[in-house]
Amino acid sequence: MTQQAERQAGISGEPVVRLVNVTKRIGKRTIIDKLTLDVPQGEVFGFLGPNGSGKTTTIRMMVGLMALTEGEITIKGHSIRRSFEKAVRQVGAIVENPEMYKYLTGYQNLLHYARMIPGITRQRIDEVTELAGLTARIHDKVKTYSLGMRQRLGVAQAIMHKPSLLILDEPTNGLDPAGIRELRDYLRLLVRNEGITVFVSSHLLSEMELMCDRVAIIQNGRLIDIRPIERYTGKDATAAARVQFEVDRPDDAAVLLDGTVVQVEGMTLTLSADRETVADLNARLVAAGIRIYGIRAVTKSLEDQFLEVTGGEPRV
Repeated sequence: MTQQAERQAGISGEPVVRLVNVTKRIGKRTIIDKLTLDVPQGEVFGFLGPNGSGKTTTIRMMVGLMALTEGEITIKGHSIRRSFEKAVRQVGAIVENPEMYKYLTGYQNLLHYARMIPGITRQRIDEVTELAGLTARIHDKVKTYSLGMRQRLGVAQAIMHKPSLLILDEPTNGLDPAGIRELRDYLRLLVRNEGITVFVSSHLLSEMELMCDRVAIIQNGRLIDIRPIERYTGKDATAAARVQFEVDRPDDAAVLLDGTVVQVEGMTLTLSADRETVADLNARLVAAGIRIYGIRAVTKSLEDQFLEVTGGEPRV
C-alpha cells in the first residue's frame, strides 16, 4: 500500500483525537462546556474562536498541562486520564512559543532534545532538518534565526519522535507574511510526507482558510460549528452556490432561466446553482443568442461566515 493510500485509509478510520463532553470549571466559572469533536487523521484541523473562548484551555487539556473536570480525551485510542504516557507519546506540541537555547545552534538544540527520547537517530535529526527547510542554517546559532525559522525549528523538534498528532497554539503570532507562508507550506508538507495530523489554533482567519482542511468554531467554551473548509469558501463543486451571470439582455435571460434567477440588477443575474447546472444554463443562454460577458461565484469569506455563526463578534 502506498503512503497516500495508507493516509486515505486512516482518514476513513478512527479519528486521531476524540473529545467527548469535555468540561473545565475553575471555581464557579465554566471555561469549557461539554465540548465534543473528532479530529480526523491526515488533515490540518483548524480551531477558531473569539479571544477567551477556550481554545488554549482545550489545548492544555489535550497535552496534559491542565486537568479535565469532566469528560474524556483520547489520542489514538489512549485516554489522557487513564493512559497518559501512551496518549502523550503520540503527540508533538508547541503551546504558545517554541522554547530554544538561543546560544546553541539549531542542530545542537535538536540533538539536546533527541537525547531525552530513546530511539531518535542522527538520521532522523537530518530528516526533520530537511523537512523544516533549515539545512543551510542548522549549524548557525538560534539567536541569528528569524521568528519564522524558530517556529519551523520548534516544529522540527516536536516531530522528531514521529508523533501521530502535532498541536500548535497560535503558531503564526508575530510572523510576517513570508514567515506565515513558510509555516503554512511546511505544515502541508508534514501532512503529505509524514502523515501527521495537525491541530492548529489561530486568530488569522485568512490563513486558516488557506491552511486547513476542516475548521471547528468554539465560543464561550461551546462548540458552535465544525465542517470542511470547502463549505465555508464555496470550493465544494457539488454544492449549490450563488452565481452571477453578466449578460447583454438581462430581461430576456431572466425569462429564459425562469425559476432559477433570484435577482436581476443592471446587466447581472444572480442565481443559485451547482457547477453542472451553471454549465447547462450557460449553454442555454448561448443557444438563445444572449452574449455572456462573465460568470462568477459569489462566496462569503471564512471571516464573514465566522462572524455570522458567532453572532457578529468583531474579533477572534
